[in-house]
Amino acid sequence: MERTFIAIKPDGVQRAIVGEIIRRFESKGFTLVGLKLLQVSRELAEQHYGVHRERPFFASLVDFITSGPVVAMVWEGDGVIASARKLIGATNPLTAEPGTIRGDFGVSIGRNLIHGSDAPETAAQEIQLWFKDEELASWQPTITPWLYE
Repeated sequence: MERTFIAIKPDGVQRAIVGEIIRRFESKGFTLVGLKLLQVSRELAEQHYGVHRERPFFASLVDFITSGPVVAMVWEGDGVIASARKLIGATNPLTAEPGTIRGDFGVSIGRNLIHGSDAPETAAQEIQLWFKDEELASWQPTITPWLYE
């Protein structure tokens, strides 16, 4: 089973849509294997957004992700990375399709509610950055045979 990292950013937490976002992933049939609420340190934020370090918006990304609590999650399932990206929607909520998280709840690109890993390598790096191995549960929901052949 593939795993991906998902983070509900401070705007999603402040707007009280954490439950709705989790519901969408659960309804899709993915398995939650890691979950925590945390105040992100500057060090963690800078590591997470390190790929953007030379971009002019790097400082604002770090400032925003450290501005309030974040819900960090690891989800598991067949094709979870690609499917999560579809559930999340385009980076800019103004162009995100209705029915996606950003399309339904987002208003501006600087407050786009959620982060999701974009590739298996990125997912592995982000999961390792945000979670210790012992913080992840390996389990199989009883519904699994009804989802996968």
